[in-house]
Parts: sequence; C-alpha cells; structure tokens
Amino acid sequence: MRIVKPIWKIGRRSVSTWSPLATAFNTRPIHRPIFDSLRERTGLFNKPELTSFEGFYTLKEQAIAATDRLIEEATTNPTRPMVEIFDELSDTLCKVADLAEFIRIAHPQPHFASAAEDACISVSGVVEKLNTHKGLYEALRDSVKKGTSGDKHLAELFLFDFEQSGIQLEENARREVVALNDLILQTGQQFMAGAAKPRRVPRSVVPQNVRQFFSTEGEDVIVSGVYAECGEAAAREAAYRLYLAPDIRQEQLLSTTLRARHRLAQLCGFDSYADRAIKASTMENSSNVREFLDILSDNLHDRANADFEAMARMKRQESPYQEKLMCWDTPYFTHKAKTQLLNVANSDFSPYFSLGGCMEGLNMLCQELYGITLKSEEMLPGESWAPDVYKLAVVHETEGLLGHIYCDLYERAGKPHQDCHFTIQGGKLLPDGTYQNPIVVIMLSLSGGHRGGPALLSAGAVDNLFHEAGHALHSMLGRAPHQHVAGTRCATDLAELPSVLSEHFASSPQVVRRFARHFQTREPMPESMLQRLCASKYLFGASEMQLQVFYSVLDQLYHGAGGGTTDALRHAQQHYYGLPYVENTAWQHRFSHLIGYGAKYYSYLISRALAWSVWRQNFEARPLSRAAGDRLRHAVLRHGGAKEPQILLRDYLGTEITPRAMASALTDELDYHKDHLDTLLKTLEK
Repeated sequence: MRIVKPIWKIGRRSVSTWSPLATAFNTRPIHRPIFDSLRERTGLFNKPELTSFEGFYTLKEQAIAATDRLIEEATTNPTRPMVEIFDELSDTLCKVADLAEFIRIAHPQPHFASAAEDACISVSGVVEKLNTHKGLYEALRDSVKKGTSGDKHLAELFLFDFEQSGIQLEENARREVVALNDLILQTGQQFMAGAAKPRRVPRSVVPQNVRQFFSTEGEDVIVSGVYAECGEAAAREAAYRLYLAPDIRQEQLLSTTLRARHRLAQLCGFDSYADRAIKASTMENSSNVREFLDILSDNLHDRANADFEAMARMKRQESPYQEKLMCWDTPYFTHKAKTQLLNVANSDFSPYFSLGGCMEGLNMLCQELYGITLKSEEMLPGESWAPDVYKLAVVHETEGLLGHIYCDLYERAGKPHQDCHFTIQGGKLLPDGTYQNPIVVIMLSLSGGHRGGPALLSAGAVDNLFHEAGHALHSMLGRAPHQHVAGTRCATDLAELPSVLSEHFASSPQVVRRFARHFQTREPMPESMLQRLCASKYLFGASEMQLQVFYSVLDQLYHGAGGGTTDALRHAQQHYYGLPYVENTAWQHRFSHLIGYGAKYYSYLISRALAWSVWRQNFEARPLSRAAGDRLRHAVLRHGGAKEPQILLRDYLGTEITPRAMASALTDELDYHKDHLDTLLKTLEK
C-alpha cells in the first residue's frame, strides 16, 4: 500500500493537519510492483497457503482432515466437553468457508474466484455430511442429557442446527427434508435472479409521452426499476405498472419455495416456517411478531396518514390535475421534501465528508466510547485481493490488539454494488488461554480517492459506512469464548442492533460536529447545514415505517398459513398500508428479501426499536460517554450470541422485551424526531 502525500490546497492552506488515519484514507492505495517485489510476500489475509489460488485446495484438505479427526473424537470417548469439540469443528470449517465465500464474491481474478467457489462447494458438502451424521448428533444429544456437554445454551443451539436438518426423524422423513432443502436452495436462487431482471416490453405499451425516460433496444423498451425519484408523474406510474407487472415464472418459483418451506417446518415439528425461523430470536415466536406488528400498525395509522396528506398537498401543487397520492409517488415527494429542507444540493454536503474525515470520526467515536484506536497498517504483498484495500488494526488502550478490519471501499469492475460486512475469522478462546482475534471486511462501493482528491461521501454513504462499521466493531469488541456465537453470529435482530445504533451516532449533531470538516479548508460544516442534515433523515418517518410494517406482515403471511401470493399482498396492503394496492401488479415478485430473510424481515424493525431504546436510555444526553460505552460493550457486545437475546437485553435495558415495549419504542422515536423537526422548522422560519 502506498501512502501518497496529499496535494489538495487552497491558496497557502493545505490539509497537513489531518491525522495519520485520515491522511491514509484520503489517499487511495495503489499497486507498486517494483517496490513490492523487494518485500516478503504472503498470501491473502496473511495466510501463506493463499499466495496462489491453488492454496484453496490445501486449506480445504486440511479442514476435511481436521473434521474427520474431530468427528472421531466426539463419537469415541471424548475427554473434553462436547461443545468444545463442536465449536472447534465449526471454527475449522468457517475459517475456510467464510474466507472462500468472500473471495468468491470480491476477488477480481477469475482463477482465484473459481478456486474459492470450489472450496465453498466442498465445505458445503462436508457440512451436509455433518448435519446428517447420526452418531455425531447422538453424541451431542446424550452429552446434554448427562450434563457433560459444557455450555448448555451453545449445546442447544448446535442441537437445533441438527434438528433443522431433520436428523431426529425416521429415514423417509429425513430424506424428504434433505430434498426440500435442496429444492428451496434452487428455487430461491432462481427467484432472486428473476427479481432483479429488467422488464422488456414492446414500445407500443409505453405511453408515447414518457418513452424518452426509458432505454430502448430495437422495438422494445427496457424498464429497469420503478423510477422512484423521476420528476414526471406519468413516467413514475408507467415504470411502476410495467416493472411490477405479474410474472408467471416468478410466481411459480415463489409459490414452490413457500410450499417447500411450510412442509419442511411441519416435518421438523413446527406449525409454520415462521415459527421455525423465529425460534431463538428476541421475539421468540411468530405470535409475538404478529402482535408487535399489529400494535405498531395501530400506532402508525394517524401518523402515517399525516405524512401522506402532506405529500398529497405537494402533488396537488405540482400536478393540479392529479389529486390522488399513489405508491409510485412517495419516494419522489419524500426526496423532494428533504431537498427543500436541506436548502442546498446534496452534493454540497459531500466536501465535508471526505473518507478520511469520516474514518477520523469513527476513530474518535471508538476512542471516546471504548478506549480503542483504529490504526492504519501497511499490508504485505499478496495480503490483499485488490490494490486499493486498507487494513486497520483495532487496538485497546489496555488490552492491546483486538482484531483487524480490512476496508474494501472503492468500486471496481465485477465487484458487487452493495454495502456489507463479512466475517473472515471469528473470535474464540483458545486452549492455551489466548484469544483468536476476529478478522472482518467492510465493503462499500465509493468512487474517487485518486490524486485529484479524496473520496467524498454523500450523507447516505456516511450512514452506510457507520452502519457497516457498527457490525465490524461488534465483532472486534466481542469476547465470547466460542466462535460459533462470537460477534455478529447471533440472532438477526440482535446482530443488527450495533449497526443501527451506529447510525444514531452518525445522525447526532454532537457527534457529526466533531468530524464534518471541509476536505480542503478543514472548516467545520456550518451549523445550519448540520442541523438541517441531521433532521432531514427523519422526514416522513411514519409513512416509511408503515411501509416496513407492511413488508414484514407480508413476509409473515407468506411463511405462516400460506395462500395465493397476490391475494395475500392485496390483503396486507389494505390493512397495513395507507395507500391502495395497484391492480395487475405483483410487487412480491421483486421482493428478493423473501428468500434471504424468510420470515425474518421484521427483525430490522425490532433492531431499530432496540437501538432506539439503547440510545435514549444511555447515549442521547451524552453521546460520547465512556461509562455508557463500556457498559454497552461488557453487557451486550462482548457476548455476541453466547447468551439468550431476551435475557441479555432485559438485563441491559432493565425492562422486559415485549411486543408492546418494542412497538412503543418505535413510536417514541418517531415522535421525538417529529418534535425536533418541528422545532427546527419554526427556528428556520424566524
């Protein structure tokens, strides 16, 4: 990695006062083949086996050999608690599978990506073998009965993983479970591919007055989305109706997946797939989830209607001949209202959010809350999969090195255009008493960062960076003794709590004021801009939350009793959303989260309720309180999934985590920000 001295200047003022961390991230690393050839070479993530793509074969074979040895130990007179053997099994396979899955997605060289994919397939085969290994299951089950399993909570999690594969069933039922899992995997992948596919329609079906808004190929018009922020109402309507038109193939794939999931759940002893998916989460069962969604829906009704009435007024002012607000209007008018509130173009904020400045803000937050420092480290040749990746050491003031975060933040050809967090190695207490430090990757898709200046982030990109950093810090600060439950390896709603909480810090004027500085002059963001920006994030919050409730209810309906997917959509929209269903549309055919988040889409709302409860109780008055940070770390973050989420959160927040409490927390958050926004608007009017 090369750190080039920044050259951005205005007059005689330079950015030499940036911290070393900010300076590093304000310069995009580049490849230096001549210099690198003189240095010691290593493999990907410092693994010597991965100096070549062929090393994946070595890692895979080593993992398989270790797995066979551990199976033998578990099934023949084990001399240590069973969960220790199982966690070592999990760690052995995850170290290969998680690394290979990331390289498969992220590595720009096809031979590396292909070798990683082969390793993923091989390890998946080993996991399937383990999940159907009767002797292994019985050894664990018997150890739980005898009280020799070790950590009982972890042992029960391992047992649940087994039983989700139907290993406790008689042979014919078990074979059906295996076949159903295979069918669900295949139809789910096909559905997700179809959900993102552009719609090709003849030019004749697109109104002539809006054809210019769409791309064309020959005599066809290509509709690639719902054109949510297009200023022409007729184009938004056409895009919505065309892109979301029913698709017979998608309906077949979705219905097949849902039927297979329902049958799978019944075979494994559950009333519905929703109950199977929600077990061991904060809400514990689907009845609690539906109660939560119903209470929240009632709370939101009037608040969301007020948002829709405000948008309808905006629409009448813009298009007097179109009075009725429709589904295709809300993203456009929300964006327009935010732009009016900000009073400047979105691009005017970016100079205050250089990548280096934002990383300095994250580092400040880490130091103030947890006593940890993010230190930029130079990588060895071969350690990274791309030349413009950064490496951070996470160092505690007394505990020393806690782990490493690799930051793959820039767009490149073939790289997925998504913001996400990957665990490469989970934390784990080792037999010699030392701790296996976690290794994670944060992935964004930023542009810029060349010698002309640093990457400049939009306000949304800042939120995304803080969100993914929240996941990474969950892993870094975790010190669970077993990697199977370390860091983000916990219930979905608990795993999202630290990342959503991190967004609260990115929206707090007291925090943003500390790092939002112009990348050239280092002048702080003007106070009026800062206040408008932080407040604008919550504009029309009730209608947006109502939309999330609608999506969550639909997900629960699909994974509950079942039924026709469009009928269920129409029913859910009628009862849970303030705008009407549009006939001859099938929005669910584009809802890819039904596959990845099956029956758990609601978990984002629970995470948001939990994050607000944490923020309101511990950080609202003093966002940078070290005492509050340490308490959060030791009571929540360090445990990962090692404690039941209900107990963990009840003890930390001092209250029961009930459906009503969670719904009330979200309502309180909306009202708090609405009051703040109203106060700001009155101040600005003066």
